[in-house]
Amino acid sequence: MARIASSDVVMLGARRKARLEAIVRAPSSGQALVRRARIALLAHRGWPNAAIARELGCTVTTVRTWRRRFARRGMPALADRPRSGRPQVYGPDVRLQIAATATSAPPEGTSVWTHALITAELTGTGISVSQAGRVLASLDLAPHKVRGWLNRRDDDQFWDQAAAVCDVYLRPDPGTVVVCIDEKTGIQAKSRKYPQRPPAPGHAARREFEYARHGTMSIIAALHVATGQVVTEPIARNDSVTFISFLHRLDQCTDPRLKIRLVMDNGSSHTSRATRAWLAAHPRITVTRTPRHASWLDMAELWFSILTRGLLRRGEFTSPADLAAKITGFAVRYNRTAKPFTWAYDAGADHARYRARARNAVAATVGPAAARALPQAA
Repeated sequence: MARIASSDVVMLGARRKARLEAIVRAPSSGQALVRRARIALLAHRGWPNAAIARELGCTVTTVRTWRRRFARRGMPALADRPRSGRPQVYGPDVRLQIAATATSAPPEGTSVWTHALITAELTGTGISVSQAGRVLASLDLAPHKVRGWLNRRDDDQFWDQAAAVCDVYLRPDPGTVVVCIDEKTGIQAKSRKYPQRPPAPGHAARREFEYARHGTMSIIAALHVATGQVVTEPIARNDSVTFISFLHRLDQCTDPRLKIRLVMDNGSSHTSRATRAWLAAHPRITVTRTPRHASWLDMAELWFSILTRGLLRRGEFTSPADLAAKITGFAVRYNRTAKPFTWAYDAGADHARYRARARNAVAATVGPAAARALPQAA
């Protein structure tokens, strides 16, 4: 009878075999883990320990150890066993002091905690700057980082305004031209001190770090929702006089048989007394305003993003006039192949799903009766 390769027989199902092969293929897998996975795969094929050791360039003892562990414990055996390590020099009290300091207000005259400041605050503990950093890392505390967030009230007015904007896009009134208007202010005209080097095979384009500033300029843009085409115009001031002048030209260039629905934010030039008076004198123009903190509902913002990525971010501009001319040229080229944006977001339906989730959560906590007692718009 033939001699078996090892008393530690490794049997792999299709799923476990696929997991081991994925570990071997993954470039992020550690070398030790890859070797252990290959030991298990070769053992499954019936290789003896000596042959596996020669194939992988390790000792027979290493193969025997990991083969036995895998045969007895499966996939969890591939990981290292927990080790005690060096005993802690600083106990829980010091770690608690570091955490309390890092989560408190920084000293007067500073705005953020650093490792050095924390160490100086805890001079009695004798902890070093590097050790304080290691303690913070182990606690997953990063006082130098900040993540912005928006404290927006979840009120009915916001959702009603957002739903009204989406209705204009998704269900426009017949015989109405929908136009999104917005301004982009403070665009910098910058040029690099030295020309950019073009890309080459295996090399990205190289761009000089230093640049010269030549001033700023602002534009106003109107996006035709049905066609996706845009009209831009440089503006010297972002005030109601400039905005009304732009609206007047828009009114003159639009077929008088059509109504005009404007979608715009609540900027001061859009809501001034003069602008409201002009709109009242031109009843064929109606306005749907985006709610506060939701300027992304204005499709003109989408075009501004395209402009930034396609021209402004890497463009070279020698003066505000040069910048304005290149923006106009970009808009002309864009309009030749412009297509309307496909708007899929419906704020009304989204709010309805939000209310349903809230009622289900309450029902799971306090019961269906209390959930039905909630206001429908809550």
